[in-house]
Amino acid sequence: MPEPYIARTNMAVEGPHGPVAIRVYHPQNANGVGIVWMHGGAFYLNDLDVPEADWVARCFAEAGITVVSVDYRLANDGIHYPIPSDDCLAAWRWATEHSDLGVRSGFWNIGGGSAGGNLAASVAMQARDGLAQLPRTSVLVYPVLHSELPAPSEELAEKIANIPEERRVPPEDTGKINLNYVGDPKLLFEPYAFPSYGQQQGMPPTLIINADSDDLRASGEAYGAQLVAAGVDTVVLREVGVYHGHLNEPGTPGAQKTVRRMIDWLVGSELVGEPHEGLHAATR
Repeated sequence: MPEPYIARTNMAVEGPHGPVAIRVYHPQNANGVGIVWMHGGAFYLNDLDVPEADWVARCFAEAGITVVSVDYRLANDGIHYPIPSDDCLAAWRWATEHSDLGVRSGFWNIGGGSAGGNLAASVAMQARDGLAQLPRTSVLVYPVLHSELPAPSEELAEKIANIPEERRVPPEDTGKINLNYVGDPKLLFEPYAFPSYGQQQGMPPTLIINADSDDLRASGEAYGAQLVAAGVDTVVLREVGVYHGHLNEPGTPGAQKTVRRMIDWLVGSELVGEPHEGLHAATR
């Protein structure tokens, strides 16, 4: 039985550092909603075939959502910020300004998991600053938005203490990963590299889904609080019973529930708010 999308198209779009590989998922019953999606992998791992990229995109397409999945350059072999972010911005610009994929005007969203959530927030911030079309919404799943993780709440610290060692993403590891991403310690607090360090006024309505037992949950929660304080319509959810990266475990109830939550948000949930007028060019 054929899957309910027409095709997956592998192609490349032009970016400032050369062609950017993308994969477009064309729904059979498109509903006019689109998302540009970035996989995670600590900025230096993974590709378009990991479940967090391919399985998630297939689920979106089955729900009628057009997907552009971005194979941004990884932070290996001398590649550092801003190259991965620039690749994602180039893919976003192509989708929103140059593609003919049947997405209604104003219905392009942006999202990603873990490092991909960082990149999605970065593109949204650059769009807010006038470098591209503002996303309808941002969808950030267990994102890393700080170069140094905020201190966990007492409740989260108790959860972290019980995480199996192989499922941890402790602050010392996160620090090394983030330094590898930017390459230069001076860039660790650059807002486009780690969006929590920028002004949040004028950012698009945002859905954040954090993993329950996850060191990085402190980053997603703190960023959500920043958005709310800046007047951005924001929904922050905690997926109970899962660890960091659970979208790479497609057969699990937690991963399936997270995907359902994202689809509910994207296809017109009444929870989606509105961007504030006149704030899209706020300074960093």
